Amino acid sequence: MGQQRLFTPFTFPASGKQMHNRIALAPLTNLQSHEDGTLSNDEYNWLVRRAKENFGMVITCAANVSADGQGWKGEMGIYDDKHIEWLTRLAQGIKQYGSLAVVQIFHGGARSPENLIGTQPWSASAHTMPHAKVPVEVRAATPEDIDRVIADFIAAAQRAERAGFDGVELHGAHGYLLHQFLSTATNKRTDEWGGSFENRNRLLRTVLQKIRAVVRKDFMVGVRLSPEDKYSFEGIDFDESVALSKLLVQDGVDYIHLSPWEAAKKPEKYATGNKALITYFREAVPQTPIIVAGKIWTRTDAEQVIDLGADIVAVGMAAIAHANWPTIVKENTTEPLRQPFTTAHLLKQELSAPFVEYMKKWKGFVVSDAE
Repeated sequence: MGQQRLFTPFTFPASGKQMHNRIALAPLTNLQSHEDGTLSNDEYNWLVRRAKENFGMVITCAANVSADGQGWKGEMGIYDDKHIEWLTRLAQGIKQYGSLAVVQIFHGGARSPENLIGTQPWSASAHTMPHAKVPVEVRAATPEDIDRVIADFIAAAQRAERAGFDGVELHGAHGYLLHQFLSTATNKRTDEWGGSFENRNRLLRTVLQKIRAVVRKDFMVGVRLSPEDKYSFEGIDFDESVALSKLLVQDGVDYIHLSPWEAAKKPEKYATGNKALITYFREAVPQTPIIVAGKIWTRTDAEQVIDLGADIVAVGMAAIAHANWPTIVKENTTEPLRQPFTTAHLLKQELSAPFVEYMKKWKGFVVSDAE
């Protein structure tokens, strides 16, 4: 069944936006933009190449909605009107090949390094965040911080709309600010922004509702979620995540993007059951588009995920290694080559030198050309 659907068009019901296949480029950190957050030629070339190579949707790396929400050097910004010119060029570049263009927007919260943002990072609650060098002291958000970041998310979405993108994706996963408010591990607040499940999801839902109220109906607003704990990103209950997906549908979400790190896995909470993680969400929100990412390398992987309930697969590592991944798997004559890859190979895939250096942090992904 998945084999028949992977290369069929998909229409998002609320916006009417159409993908020419079910393959999205996953949002990927890559350190390629300029110091002030403006888009570089390297970032443009990397993303537009994937559109040219038939990814049906191209989701950008996370773009910070506030100056104090930057998570890493070389991050793409969307917190100022100065970013709109290059964002417009990027949207046009992606869409000229018939792909949908989506900006992932976020605030790093506790994960915004002080040496980058020039001030103490903040989160839902004050806490000490472990770090390889020196533990990071994080302050609690004031009501003014929360009001400001909501306004910043709205303004960022409006910039994306003005630039010609098809939509934005709210990054509520991977331990960034929206995730920090959802998590019982990092949200110990006793006001309306913390404590109960309803209060912990209030920031994400408020941002979604307020963006939905000011953008066009055909402008998509998706949400990325970590459906359960993974690595150091703790405090997320699986059943709450499923319940949250239903609430997001009420709030007008256009799609839900799950990031369980392994797309076809069972939830840890019900590991002895017979249902895949995706299937729980499919049953909870039967009419809402679901995108899933995590260890999708072959066509068989992608088809399995669709059979389990996903509408769209988000390809990350395999898309880094193979700009033409959709063509490779469509022809289906051989599986895409796996890591390790030489620097020369990755440069041919439109990765810049800084991106290749970043990928060297992923164990076994890059080898020297001499090996």
